[in-house]
Amino acid sequence: MIKNTFFIILLAICVLSAPMRAALAVNKPSDQPVQEKIQAILAQIKYLQGLMADLQLQEGTVSDSYVVMDLSNGSLLSSKNPNQAFPLASITKLMNAVVALENVDTNQTVTLTSDMLKPEGYSPSLFENLTVSVNNLLRASLIQSVNDAAESISYTVGNPKFLSLMNQKAKELGMDNTVFYDVHGLNVENHSTASDLSKLISYIYNRHPEILTITKDNNFWLPDPTGKLLKFQNLNNFYNSPEFVGGKTGYLVEAKQAFASVFNLKGKPIAIVLLHSISRQKDTVKIIDWVKNNPAI
Repeated sequence: MIKNTFFIILLAICVLSAPMRAALAVNKPSDQPVQEKIQAILAQIKYLQGLMADLQLQEGTVSDSYVVMDLSNGSLLSSKNPNQAFPLASITKLMNAVVALENVDTNQTVTLTSDMLKPEGYSPSLFENLTVSVNNLLRASLIQSVNDAAESISYTVGNPKFLSLMNQKAKELGMDNTVFYDVHGLNVENHSTASDLSKLISYIYNRHPEILTITKDNNFWLPDPTGKLLKFQNLNNFYNSPEFVGGKTGYLVEAKQAFASVFNLKGKPIAIVLLHSISRQKDTVKIIDWVKNNPAI
């Protein structure tokens, strides 16, 4: 279907180009009506070229769903299955961070218990009876995607209440196809769409840019039980890119690879959200190049 549409658009560009060339050949630049027609044809050609480029991008990506959005004005630049729901994996931690910042004093401390440390995906620097600030738990959760850090944050107001606040916030943001069953993303029932996640990343960009700043950090350390400092390694391959504003990766077998991010491209904040991808890095680079080379953006 995409290939057929592609050839139809290409044919339309050729058909529109012929009268434009003829008009240029027989008319003077001062002929206003002809010039207006030429400008209209040029606008149509540019529009069709944009559609063709968008179809090429959709066909060339390996993500089953994505959204590319200009956050400066909310315009949708490109999308593929934007309303199809997929498991969220650790993208869940972005909503965890939003709820924490809006409901918890991040300077307060938490003494870790065995219940907080139950989720898989942990750091030796987070251990039972450790007293640690919510701020440091947020950094562990967002930088290295530590699941028990995200779980521990929820205990500041009570895990069930925190989870309820996450779902409530999703409704407030108009994320109608999003549901959270845990606070960190291990539950495969956590699901959302690329369209919904673009609303979340837009909200974070405008209201909580500190979350995005944390996701770029690769210099966060905490001591283990022996006092040895251990580094929390940033799992995002783009953290050191000057164009990367921030974002969060996710992975589960059922979710494949996911990515919700913001890049500064052509002087504009561009959100790139990928779901159910076999190579989020490849698709992100492809979309970045598409944005840079798209004259309409």
